Amino acid sequence: MTLAIFDLDNTLLSGDSDYGWGKFLVDRDLVNREVYEQANEKFFQDYQRGILDIYEYSAFSFGPLADRSMEELKQLHNQFMHEVVRSMMGDKARDLVEQHRRQGHVLLVITATNSFITRPIVQAFGIDHLLATDPKIINGRYSTEIDGIPCYKEGKVQRLAQWLQDNNQSLDDSWFYTDSINDRTLLERVTHPVAVDPDDKLLALARQQGWQVMSLRG
Repeated sequence: MTLAIFDLDNTLLSGDSDYGWGKFLVDRDLVNREVYEQANEKFFQDYQRGILDIYEYSAFSFGPLADRSMEELKQLHNQFMHEVVRSMMGDKARDLVEQHRRQGHVLLVITATNSFITRPIVQAFGIDHLLATDPKIINGRYSTEIDGIPCYKEGKVQRLAQWLQDNNQSLDDSWFYTDSINDRTLLERVTHPVAVDPDDKLLALARQQGWQVMSLRG
């Protein structure tokens, strides 16, 4: 079956859920405002520049998860969805997902953002399959360690290859939608690469390669 793969942040979402979660914690004084806000901004800029250390960032971003029970985190995420994420879920993104669903395509989100943040968002789009960076769970609580391969840059390709094998799927006639040059490796492997509201480097590459460029904003 045809596989339609979507990046999440700044692709299906008109914003970054990972950055938004950090700001959500800061705005509610759930973390040390000065320390967390400064670090969150630095890591966000590193990601945009393509130099993010995913292990360093994950140890930082998983900290507030490790400090709280699963029940408390669930309640916080419900509030985060209502106050922050819903406004990022635009009609054009929903329509694109439904377009592929109507064609009987298998829908998959692949994202570097951790699965705690992203799974409820992906479910809100009605998408069943998710590959994300997973925090390791120890004794029923999140830890600051990554479980397995981080879903970032070449790690996305490795995670996807394993998923394809496990689910008896292939990249024949596949689609991939993303905004980021960080996803170049995966874009080069699918049949239909699509740059969505791309960063400058991806826009230049898409024009050079003749890839489709589109916007899901507005």
